[in-house]
Amino acid sequence: MTILAHRRSLLSLTIAVAATLACLVFTPAASDLRAQGTGATADETQHTEAGVIAVDEHWSVAEMSGDTHWLDQMLLPEYRSVNNDGTVHAKAAILAGAAKRKGTDVAKAKQDFADYQKQHPSGTAVALHGDTAIITFYDPTLGPQKGVKSSDIFVYLDGQWHAMYSQHTSQRG
Repeated sequence: MTILAHRRSLLSLTIAVAATLACLVFTPAASDLRAQGTGATADETQHTEAGVIAVDEHWSVAEMSGDTHWLDQMLLPEYRSVNNDGTVHAKAAILAGAAKRKGTDVAKAKQDFADYQKQHPSGTAVALHGDTAIITFYDPTLGPQKGVKSSDIFVYLDGQWHAMYSQHTSQRG
């Protein structure tokens, strides 16, 4: 790929992400699927808000159970996670962390995830624009405009959702 073609590709993705962010910020009716309880049973391949929520929930369980194979195919090669202090963790770091938990019982990981969700309530808003989705997790007492804890950006490619970027704040719930 030429440098010019690569820049055009990045520009197109940046515009799509910006449009999706605008939808999330300026649309008061952004979906709160976790409150509706639709994410856990959705087909992960669906090009829908419920589908991307299901992938995000699977992601948590995969990290907790050490399912590096699933994580490797779901995280894009360029995936980055930025902590609230500005520290960046690339895909390799996420896979290495999950590998330490390889062999953990999936049922136990699901229960641990459910317990974590009960102890740390979070609202979930999804903005979907074309093949880009942004999931935002927020403190339900503060709402999605003031209590954002983290956001994940997904891209729908070849019939599946893939994580591209995550951003975390110091907000705690």
